[in-house]
Amino acid sequence: MFVDMRGNITDEMLKRSDEIKRREESFRTLFEETRENLTSGNEAEKEKIIKLQGKLEQPPIAFYAHHLKDLVLDTANEILIFDKTFTNEGTGYDTTTGLFTAPVGGLYQFVIHTCTLNTKYAYLGLVLEDRVTALHSHYGDANHSCGSFGAIMRVRSGEKVWVKATRYHSNYQLQQDSLRMNTFSGVLVSY
Repeated sequence: MFVDMRGNITDEMLKRSDEIKRREESFRTLFEETRENLTSGNEAEKEKIIKLQGKLEQPPIAFYAHHLKDLVLDTANEILIFDKTFTNEGTGYDTTTGLFTAPVGGLYQFVIHTCTLNTKYAYLGLVLEDRVTALHSHYGDANHSCGSFGAIMRVRSGEKVWVKATRYHSNYQLQQDSLRMNTFSGVLVSY
């Protein structure tokens, strides 16, 4: 008795060949999906990196202004104009108007330091777009008195920040000389 096994072997080989082809196709599909996911994931990461590089390439924003043009605070809502700067990175501070215009939006820190003449008062406010965000008052008793105040606040690109007299009278007066300096400074802390 002779059994012809060739047909069985051929059928088995065809089944295995079909299985191999099916697995190859499944592998190709999985490979293409993985490649597609990696490529799109890489593109998204690349875009994030480009945005971060853009932020890192932004110039620093900081100013430090001093020397007041007018020391008497006798005008309603008078803006204090510090007409000299030690630092004005980003050129946001204007020495002719006393206004800081944010070149970019972000979180900023502002500090104001002023000195009053003896027996005189000062009532001051830090203003962001017509909203007083910080207040300060001091009185120079028998001696000249100095004080500081400030705020950390979110400022949008193009918004303006300044220091103003919140109360006014001829008896409200600041002092500056070789021992006392009035200053207004700001720095971009974070985008």
